Amino acid sequence: MSKLFPVTVTVNGQKYSREVEARMLLSDFLRHELGLMGTHVGCEHGICGACTIIFDGEAVRSCLMFAVQANGHNIRTVESLGTPDNLHPLQESFTEKHALQCGFCTPGFLMTLTPFLEQNPRPTEEQVREAIDGNICRCTGYEKIIEATLDASKKMSSGK
Repeated sequence: MSKLFPVTVTVNGQKYSREVEARMLLSDFLRHELGLMGTHVGCEHGICGACTIIFDGEAVRSCLMFAVQANGHNIRTVESLGTPDNLHPLQESFTEKHALQCGFCTPGFLMTLTPFLEQNPRPTEEQVREAIDGNICRCTGYEKIIEATLDASKKMSSGK
């Protein structure tokens, strides 16, 4: 029997306490322990970006961290952004600009771009390209993602 370690984290504004094995990945903790299925697991090597979350304000790959490393920290997942009736401007722009197809990579892009836009409210196209260079999408060709991000930045800076 494996030894269990206590983990207490704040996820999307709610505090959770669990006991987990030391080897449990943060991505698995979010999905299987907390039921937050928006954090997708793709490559499990930190390359694809599908598992990106916001960890203490920074976009990080949750498949590269153990759940025990998150103890005492603040996490935001894609579930924190909006609801179907009240989308976050980035979600709204992704929908309007057709920046998603299969949708598997979308949560990772949204969680990469949320802190990016908070820190860079009016980015250039080149800055957006650089911000998403660690996220892989096999469907869209990226142009619509860039267009949606620039559109969201306008909405966010105008207060819409």
